[in-house]
Amino acid sequence: MTTLAEEVLAGSRLALARLLTLIENEDPQGEAALDRLFPHSGRAHWIGITGSPGAGKSSLVNRLARAFRQPADGSPPRTVAIVAVDPSSPFTGGALLGDRVRMRDLSGDPGVFIRSMASRGALGGLARTTPAVVQALDAAGFDVILIETVGAGQSEVEIARLAHTIIVVEAPGMGDDIQAIKAGILEIADILVLNKADLPGAENTLRSLRAMLELGSPRREAPAENEPPVWRPPLVATIATQNEGIAELMKHIRAHADYLRQSGGWQARDRSRLQTQLEELLQAALLRRWRSSLPDGRYQQILGDLQARRISPYQALHDLLDEADLPQSFQRGSSALLTS
Repeated sequence: MTTLAEEVLAGSRLALARLLTLIENEDPQGEAALDRLFPHSGRAHWIGITGSPGAGKSSLVNRLARAFRQPADGSPPRTVAIVAVDPSSPFTGGALLGDRVRMRDLSGDPGVFIRSMASRGALGGLARTTPAVVQALDAAGFDVILIETVGAGQSEVEIARLAHTIIVVEAPGMGDDIQAIKAGILEIADILVLNKADLPGAENTLRSLRAMLELGSPRREAPAENEPPVWRPPLVATIATQNEGIAELMKHIRAHADYLRQSGGWQARDRSRLQTQLEELLQAALLRRWRSSLPDGRYQQILGDLQARRISPYQALHDLLDEADLPQSFQRGSSALLTS
């Protein structure tokens, strides 16, 4: 009998869609299929596209997918998978998954696969199962995987732990040049894009972003002979709806991939991503094991004492660890784990 993993490796889109659903639902069948697929992963270029809502990320992803499929430089077409994460409703838990509507002109291309995901309450711009979904698409043989995040602004930096290349998309007239000063999102950019560059105020925003890039990447002396070169994030102005600036953006994406492979950054990011994924899985598994080791009703009793202010959160933590049926070595190290 052909397994689900074998069907995915054979190129079945139906099997791939079924697998991604199992992964999103955290079904054991999906986990088993991922185990068999994992040796076939590690070949695709993972590209994250992040930025504020309304910056035109979906339009940019659409154009990039078409550029990979129909390269202007005459290179062979590359297969593309798109993972678009949409926010979930805090009331119903549902999501519109509207990116598939925006990218409907790609739906007839057999070399493009689009998967919309609901964030399901996860913070940081991605869903909890996004890394596993992208891993499955990598193993399925796609050359490029475009990962579009929710669009949560400054806090949306989880993509930096996932993708090889991070594209941060800004737009004029949205206050992004000021927001970028405060913290965060510009620091993760490998490539910075000012989309909707035909809008009023674009030149002012470009000047502000250039100044911030200079501030964040001060000039350094030439690297020593054995020292890898330093990547300086380029700033690209685009009008995605009119396909303007896309060729230049593609040039920088290819250059960044080459830089990562030559400098060792590709392997370093892959190792860091796998370490993060392993630690998150380990924390979740240890927490489940710890909860199952408590006497029935004890956790709720401790919560009641905590709410009544009879004990502090730290006292509750130590009481729970002391009462759990776990080895002493685990109890000594669990306090930091559970409060991290």
